[in-house]
Amino acid sequence: MAFEYRPMRSIIYVDCVREEYRHRLQHWLYAIHVPDSISKFAPYVTKYAFYNALPTPPEGERFGTRRMQMTEHYWMVNEMTPEMHVNAFGERMPLEVLRWQGMVPDVDTLPVVNLDGDAARSSGGDNGMPPFVFAHVPMNWQEDYKGAGRTVDDGPNYRWQFVLRWPDEEAGEKWFNEVFVPYFVGRPEVNRFVSSKIYHDVVGCQFHRLVEMWFDGPEEWYAAAVEGTKDMPKPQWAVDAPEEAPQAQFPFLKSNFNIVGMFLSDMAASDNLTQYRGYLQMR
Repeated sequence: MAFEYRPMRSIIYVDCVREEYRHRLQHWLYAIHVPDSISKFAPYVTKYAFYNALPTPPEGERFGTRRMQMTEHYWMVNEMTPEMHVNAFGERMPLEVLRWQGMVPDVDTLPVVNLDGDAARSSGGDNGMPPFVFAHVPMNWQEDYKGAGRTVDDGPNYRWQFVLRWPDEEAGEKWFNEVFVPYFVGRPEVNRFVSSKIYHDVVGCQFHRLVEMWFDGPEEWYAAAVEGTKDMPKPQWAVDAPEEAPQAQFPFLKSNFNIVGMFLSDMAASDNLTQYRGYLQMR
């Protein structure tokens, strides 16, 4: 058996398509999914944390903003190799969990079935529904564009984290480096700006790049990402791909399909490996 030692980080964006589902999804995450996950990967994961989504700012929907939480793992081995697929117990993931997240249609006629985690994490994207985002990147950020040297003494951070999938990767990356990066580096509202390329060979994630920027708050984000980009010309790669880049204004890409992200604070709601004590109901 050949286990692959491969330190890396992953992010998952969990959406909640209706407030009717938020408490149900939270119950499943904390009461069922966390103990299932820890039981499986505690020997080879060094960090497993949940970050709650902050409220979506004005026009944030255009940027593919998801509304529940970001899940972050730090892996020591590649869990997706064949040697890692045999488990004593199966993972509990009923289909309705994907309904609450918008990965399958929001209808009452869904079959009552349990999915294994790999099947669930590859859902969406090819069924007319938004894709489940499970993106693996290097352990540390690859590119540091702005704000190196910032410390916790500089204040709390309003984090805008998102993934990008270009219709044409070569053209999209060229525009990113020549237009996107210089623009946001030059915005005074941006305090920190880092990015990494996404691994395609771990879970088959088809997004190309993970980006994170920090602001003082949502008003500063709006000034830079919405107001400041109104006159940004639509790039040729977007003109050539109207289905994947239908927006006339930045970010140009199709919301929730080609750009997906979240607004976060810089504190984990639960660092599960060190803080999790179970789903403790009120008494």
